[in-house]
Amino acid sequence: MQNPTFAGLLAAALSLTVGLPASAAPASGSQTYDVIRKGKDIGDQVIHFQSSGDTLTVTLVTDVSVKVLGIEAYGFHQKSVENWNSGHLATLSSHTDDNGKTHDINVKGDGLVPASLWNEQVAQNGTLLNTIDGSKMKVSVKKVGTEAITAGGQQVPATHYRLSGDLERDLWYDADGRLVHVAMKGEDGSQVDYVLR
Repeated sequence: MQNPTFAGLLAAALSLTVGLPASAAPASGSQTYDVIRKGKDIGDQVIHFQSSGDTLTVTLVTDVSVKVLGIEAYGFHQKSVENWNSGHLATLSSHTDDNGKTHDINVKGDGLVPASLWNEQVAQNGTLLNTIDGSKMKVSVKKVGTEAITAGGQQVPATHYRLSGDLERDLWYDADGRLVHVAMKGEDGSQVDYVLR
């Protein structure tokens, strides 16, 4: 889901022809991430999963606010809804307020999988669909290896992938394909992490 700015906190989708792996998508429930910058909590991302038969709806809400002297210097707010059918993306819609600049998209799946990043399949291909503005981006993916990462207050083994190119992210997924950590650089060069609560 992405602009190549600090704003692009979590947007994009990967070109993919295979279906969604069952382990990556809980039948229901939610996952919450704290967004950390320079050691401070600057926001949250919450991912809700709701399934019915062969359909799955994934709703992602991201709210980030960077304040300087108590005044918001930067804000990123996005709500996106992914509708999956039989393991394939049917539609994706999103509304984004990127520091006052708004974007609305409503697109068909067309063989793509959103890189809302929760789905480990983002590491399997190199064409991404920006879920902010609908543009495509090219990335290279490197599998770094298995590492211990803190998730849910405990250490878990996770597979580390590094995305580079039009979108630069480090992603960690546990043995069940669950996204447990995201790391990126902000526009000012600061480290920004999404940490599974």
